Amino acid sequence: MSEEAQNQMQFGIEAIYIRDVSFEAPHTLEPNKAEWKPEVKFELNTQARPLEEDRFEVILKITVTVKQEKKVAFLLEVQQAGIFTLKHFSDAQRGHMLGSFCPNMLYPYARELVSNMASRGGYPPLYLAPVNFDALYQDHLKRMQENVETTA
Repeated sequence: MSEEAQNQMQFGIEAIYIRDVSFEAPHTLEPNKAEWKPEVKFELNTQARPLEEDRFEVILKITVTVKQEKKVAFLLEVQQAGIFTLKHFSDAQRGHMLGSFCPNMLYPYARELVSNMASRGGYPPLYLAPVNFDALYQDHLKRMQENVETTA
């Protein structure tokens, strides 16, 4: 194998799994009492950590708080994770992969889990909107750059 072929970027998915999930419903849905018009608060966070050389765990954390008539109907917390192999990427490329590309791969699994958990909790399915992880990552880089400039 040529040296050029050995140094080509390599990406692999080793596993995609649920790391943690929590569902709390302090106020049960009372049929026919009120029309279901929920107020939904959505929080999203990503975290990446190295496991060993070229292997990383990426965790997509989602917290959804759903209120009906100012009472918390349910609170759902999901940690969808994956183990990814990234070989021969520059630091900038690896950052983009871990901060945008990998979370984007995990998001459909997390969306499905959120919808299913809401249904299993006795509520209508909750369909989360698509997320532009590239824009979120670029915003993160911009904030990091601004922090560096203000501390210099």
